[in-house]
Amino acid sequence: MGRIFSISNQKGGVGKTTTAINLAASLASAERRTLLVDIDPQGNAGSGLGFTLSDYDRGTIYDVLMGDKTLDDVVLETDLRYLHLAPATPDLTGAEIELVPLAGREQRLRAALDPVRERYDYIVIDCPPSLGLLTLNSLAACDAVVVPLQCEYYALEGLSHLVKTIGLVRQGINPKLALDGILLTMFDGRVSIAHQVAAEVQKHFPDQVFRTVVPRNVRLSECPSHGKPILLYDIKSKGCEAYLSLAREIMEREPPQRDVA
Repeated sequence: MGRIFSISNQKGGVGKTTTAINLAASLASAERRTLLVDIDPQGNAGSGLGFTLSDYDRGTIYDVLMGDKTLDDVVLETDLRYLHLAPATPDLTGAEIELVPLAGREQRLRAALDPVRERYDYIVIDCPPSLGLLTLNSLAACDAVVVPLQCEYYALEGLSHLVKTIGLVRQGINPKLALDGILLTMFDGRVSIAHQVAAEVQKHFPDQVFRTVVPRNVRLSECPSHGKPILLYDIKSKGCEAYLSLAREIMEREPPQRDVA
């Protein structure tokens, strides 16, 4: 059974989609069968892999959540042999409202992933920057959460809300849910606040911070405009080295058993 990760942080601009794309691509480069699921209505996971709206004529994750399509209907192959994509479009915005009256509304994504889970080693879900029903579907479906955390002043405040939400989901919907790790992103060693935030995160979550730290990197910020993950854009960049390191770290880990409540 493949492991399912949610890349989640309700705060925007922390490198969430960058992490989802490049972690998935790095796992695929290690010949691990990987599915990237985009449940962010912005659809940036798809555009970051070179897709446009015209490529989604078979349907998107919105159609899957609404029960009109299966994942097999909408999954696309990418430029990496072992990486597939379930895309999203702005239509997904309406799902937050349309799912409300449906039975098992928080379990729709889990029901969609169950039939394909055995085909993949890893499933990576790119969540929207909120704690709404789409993110709740992701948390209900996954085994663990990876939290990208930008090293800035308000980082810990947002993290505390997410950790509380994970605890509530564990109690009510998904007892196996764990915090797999906190990933420090956009780290600029020249700025003192970056070191302060990193130290605070290590203090409060001593066993839950990845060794890998993603630096602030120009090449990482450029590659989405070229529709490529960083390893197909600049494999020698510091950003690429960081995400390959993160993938190795995840592959080395046993499934986490840590309590986050």
